[in-house]
Amino acid sequence: MRTTLKRGIGRSSVANGNGSAVFPPGAISAVTRYRQPPPPPKTGLGLLGRILLLTFLAVTSLAVGLAGGAYLYFQQSVAAVRPHTVGVKKAAAALDVPVAHHAAIALVIGYDHRAGIESSHPSLSDTLMLIRADPATKSISLLSFPRDLDVPIYCGSSPSDKVGHVVTTDRINSAYSRCNAKGTVLTIRHLTGLPINYLITVNFHGFKEVVDKLGGVWMDVDRRYYNKNTGSYLDNFANINLQPGYQRLTGQQALDFVRFRHTDSDLYRLARQQEFVRAFREQVAHSFSFEKLPSLVSTITKNIEVGEGGHTLGGNQVISYALFAQSIPGGHLFQDKIENVQCSLGCQAATSDVQQAVSAFQNPDVASSKVANTVALGRKVKEKAPSPASTTVTVLNGSGVAGAAANAAYLLHERGYTTVIPPNGAQADTPVQNYFHSVIYYDPGQRRSKAAATVLQNLMQPADVRPLPSRAAKLRALDPGSMLLVALGSAFHGTIQPLPQTKVPQHVAAVVRADAGPGKELLAGVQRKVKFPLYVPTILERNSSPDTAPGDRAERSYWIDGRGKHKAVRLVFRFGFGSPEYWGIQETNWDGAPTLGNKSFRHDLGGREFDLHYTGSHLHMVVLHAHGATYWVVNTLLDSLSNETMLAIAKGLKPLTSVR
Repeated sequence: MRTTLKRGIGRSSVANGNGSAVFPPGAISAVTRYRQPPPPPKTGLGLLGRILLLTFLAVTSLAVGLAGGAYLYFQQSVAAVRPHTVGVKKAAAALDVPVAHHAAIALVIGYDHRAGIESSHPSLSDTLMLIRADPATKSISLLSFPRDLDVPIYCGSSPSDKVGHVVTTDRINSAYSRCNAKGTVLTIRHLTGLPINYLITVNFHGFKEVVDKLGGVWMDVDRRYYNKNTGSYLDNFANINLQPGYQRLTGQQALDFVRFRHTDSDLYRLARQQEFVRAFREQVAHSFSFEKLPSLVSTITKNIEVGEGGHTLGGNQVISYALFAQSIPGGHLFQDKIENVQCSLGCQAATSDVQQAVSAFQNPDVASSKVANTVALGRKVKEKAPSPASTTVTVLNGSGVAGAAANAAYLLHERGYTTVIPPNGAQADTPVQNYFHSVIYYDPGQRRSKAAATVLQNLMQPADVRPLPSRAAKLRALDPGSMLLVALGSAFHGTIQPLPQTKVPQHVAAVVRADAGPGKELLAGVQRKVKFPLYVPTILERNSSPDTAPGDRAERSYWIDGRGKHKAVRLVFRFGFGSPEYWGIQETNWDGAPTLGNKSFRHDLGGREFDLHYTGSHLHMVVLHAHGATYWVVNTLLDSLSNETMLAIAKGLKPLTSVR
């Protein structure tokens, strides 16, 4: 129906219902009735469109509901890993508050609460590891402590005591049994002088369950590990049964591997623990499935607690650190250790060695892998950034905080920089006082100024690097001609990080011998078991020989993926006396190994392409791709083979059929 106003009422007649005129004219109605055009006939295509629309709306509604439910579930899961035991709550109160956009340090305590006959015994902290995540350098550093290291043990006198007092000198793992997690936090803080922002406690039972929920973890086992505990003096330690080679370990196998130390030493045990952390990160980054999330979260919340200094752990921190760990570049995971540890009944380390390890942990040199690789290849290292003494810096206050510029200039001077004040006695304030991040302006006209700005950026995060704008007259008027002009932002917290200890390695000759005999002999009986060509190491580390210790085999052929699709061959070589070390050759036609996706560099060496995998400045693995297969040279747990030795062995790989 349509409503209209009629013009000319009373001037004409209208038709009645029979189409005849009516006189006198009837009253004109304001309503006219008419028929719309008939609707088009329904077609199959139109019906399909309506069905698709309804389906889209239904799926969208379901997705929104699932997203909301997943969010709530995630928040509940994060809440579930927050401190809930008394000991961890007390320890969390002693943590240092993390600073936004700065490096954060977490202390990981792996403990074993023994059930049954030992349930009344105190739990033991078998694993003590610091993990440092640095968003400025996109790096992760690991620093492990020998469990038998003798140190002063600190305990807190009250819940609010964040300093503690010495109760005795004992093995570092006794801090947990004496004063729970807080004792461990205080003890390691005093030992290292480092702030600890997060505390992560992991029950070993939960460790096994988490690994199993992920479907296992792919790790490289350097040698044969075997022990069957019969109660005798010689074998009275934990059972273990692992073959050498790259393989997927169950939770129990992974725990056996990282806790083992009875035929070598705690130094190798720490290396195995750090190797697990690296492999676990590769595993999650490579093949994490959200289908496993509910059961995985359930396992984590039952066995892991996470405390944060000064705050309640939030979902945003969990997500940001997970994404950060997944995305760090190759070679940016550093495995640090205390050198020269001497062990008898207990273990001792000089204060200087502890501080050197702490310094390396706190100041990872992300350029070290690139520099070490350049040196190993026999190329000249190009120095990109000038030294601090050759870098002139003028600091301006852009935050409005009184004295900030003077304080920062003093700290930079302490770091060795040449600081220069603005010209003509001008006040060291930016024209506009609204900087949040600090901005490091570099003079494009001065050589290597941008590289110098990048180095300084890493010392005073959060900071941005920009060229000095040519049209900012007021800002340029405050520049006395310095290489760098720093505008401090409100996010600057009054600290300048120490300069990283950059050690340019020296090229050394590879410690090798030409000897194809052992490799050819080991592989001669294996070629018929695999469908890809095998390669013989014709160059060996000079003092190495196949591992033929009692019960060991120097070669192993096995199904690497456990599904009967891909084969692998492992050769094990050993060198050294007392506690020998083991390096290996891994050959397989499976290209889906998680560790292969973490290369640092790819180089053409002698007409063949190799992937180089670095851990800091140490070349841990070299991989050759050929004939649809991969051939790996794997360093020892301690990366004891020099980078040059690793490259020489890799370049010496030759097809078995070509070796006479």
